[in-house]
Amino acid sequence: MKRNIVYYAAIILLPLFLFSCKDKDAFTLSGTITNPGSLKQITLIAETPNGIAVVDSTNLSDQGKFVFKHNAPYANLYRLRVGGSMFDFIAKNGDEIAFNTNLTDPKRAYEITGSDESGKIQDFNKLSNYYGAINTKLSDAYINKAQSIGKGPDSAKLADTLAAFYRPLLRKNFDDYNLAVLKFMNDNKASLAGFYAASSIDSVKYESQLVAYADAITGKFDGNPAVAQFIQNKMAVKSITIGHQAPDFTTGGIDGKPVKLSDYRGKYVLLDFWASWCGPCRQENPNVVKQYAIYHPMGLNILGVSLDVDKGAWQQAVEHDKLTWAHGSDLKTWEGPTEKLYHIFSIPSNFIIDPNGIIVAKNITGADLEEFLKKTFSKSQ
Repeated sequence: MKRNIVYYAAIILLPLFLFSCKDKDAFTLSGTITNPGSLKQITLIAETPNGIAVVDSTNLSDQGKFVFKHNAPYANLYRLRVGGSMFDFIAKNGDEIAFNTNLTDPKRAYEITGSDESGKIQDFNKLSNYYGAINTKLSDAYINKAQSIGKGPDSAKLADTLAAFYRPLLRKNFDDYNLAVLKFMNDNKASLAGFYAASSIDSVKYESQLVAYADAITGKFDGNPAVAQFIQNKMAVKSITIGHQAPDFTTGGIDGKPVKLSDYRGKYVLLDFWASWCGPCRQENPNVVKQYAIYHPMGLNILGVSLDVDKGAWQQAVEHDKLTWAHGSDLKTWEGPTEKLYHIFSIPSNFIIDPNGIIVAKNITGADLEEFLKKTFSKSQ
């Protein structure tokens, strides 16, 4: 019996038709929890610009199986809360994702298919867990040894020595983690996993790298509000990141005369945002005084910008802390035009500006400030 072309066309198109029958208005997450014990319910959580939000929950079957169906108008990070554990995955409408884990596994490993992005999230979690384990080991060792010191006459000295030993180790591990995350996010610019990794690093120290990353992902991940907010925030501070021209301003001097940043053109200047009521600022002031005494004769200038509203308190703090450099203030806390121009949301904040008016360092304090000034002025001699 002959069959016409319509028949063969139907046979050829049938697999395509079946493939296209996915629900484009939702994703489906089907899974199995092996050895759930007394666990009866699991929860689906979504990442939002304002934090995490519970979007659904469901009961496990007697066989430990479950199904979620959820509308996701844009690709997003989700978390499956299973008892006391969280499992990350990325989903968008049309995805059909399969998940399984064994709750007796101490490592809480899990398998997920149907979402390539979720595999990258697992890679990031392995990276994060590696450095997290080192941090926990160092922290536990420090706490155990600190507890064994006791209350003898030398206890304070021993505690300081112990802290001085462990602090740089913990700092190095944190720095190593940040560098590993920077590599991961730059290697995965086409993946949301890279974006969520970026949100975990030190946003102050690595501001320039995060601004460059925001530039690179602009136009990607359309519709995701967290990505849009991240890009907007980074573009807002782009003009005051390292390598850019410091914007000029005029503010009221402590002596009543106007103070301009442009008055320092041709000189190195440390622009220091602080306040009399800021504890960390006052703690850092002795270090700034020390560095000024060393490097002012070599060409370092400082312009302090206070967020005080009480001029008396401001003047008293300047005198008490022996801050002998120039000072100015809008006397409007965070709402001053200078603070808004430089996007000051926390203090102490500082900018080191070179003789050409270029920002060459930002938000460095303590030993980091000392090291930067030493390198800078040793080159200029």
